[in-house]
Amino acid sequence: MESQGKKAIVLGATGLVGRLLTLGLLDDKRFSEVRILTRNPFGLTHPKLTETQADLIALKDYKTAFKGDVVFCCVGTTKVKTPDKKDYRAIDYGIPVAASRLCRENGIPALIVVSALGANPGSRIFYNRIKGEMEAEVLRSGVPHIQLVQPSLIGGNREETRIGEQIAQKFMRFLQPLLTGPLKKYRMIDPADIADAMIFLADHPQKEPRIPSDEIVKLAQAGRSDKGDKAQMK
Repeated sequence: MESQGKKAIVLGATGLVGRLLTLGLLDDKRFSEVRILTRNPFGLTHPKLTETQADLIALKDYKTAFKGDVVFCCVGTTKVKTPDKKDYRAIDYGIPVAASRLCRENGIPALIVVSALGANPGSRIFYNRIKGEMEAEVLRSGVPHIQLVQPSLIGGNREETRIGEQIAQKFMRFLQPLLTGPLKKYRMIDPADIADAMIFLADHPQKEPRIPSDEIVKLAQAGRSDKGDKAQMK
């Protein structure tokens, strides 16, 4: 008799990475239920999808909906979208930390969070400092399996216009061939690679909690290969 699939919770499902991740989980037979907590409608009906309308800033108020085997946190904002530093911190730091505490309280064994390359609590750069402080607090939560994926500049087209990112993406396309060896982790990364790597990490936890951008790409490739091998066996 085949065992029941895993139940996943996704935060940030309507974002660039979160949407690809959610679609990937729905398509993955290892997951029997995908619950998304989101303010905006996902815009898809699926037998495995459960949608809970939620204000993620007040995530602690949704403890009863926080039941599953693994939580994926893909939330994040930008300086342009959220210029107030207090509001920015409430999103990039507050939501992942609240998710880690709910995982601990509800006995959810795995938490996979999108952070950023360069995350450092001692950084002079506000964005990197907030990400670093978030990582440190999440790792202190006591959740058994924590992975912090650290992508570099994320490629792809977002629904909202981000002029700065568009300029950076164009610049990075010229630099890509020059970023080799230790610099490879600074290459622009496809959002699909981040999503596929996160799904792979749910079944293949790594010893090191932090996964830099170049390793994310390798894990994504391993995940696609693993999924393809299992499909051929059936």
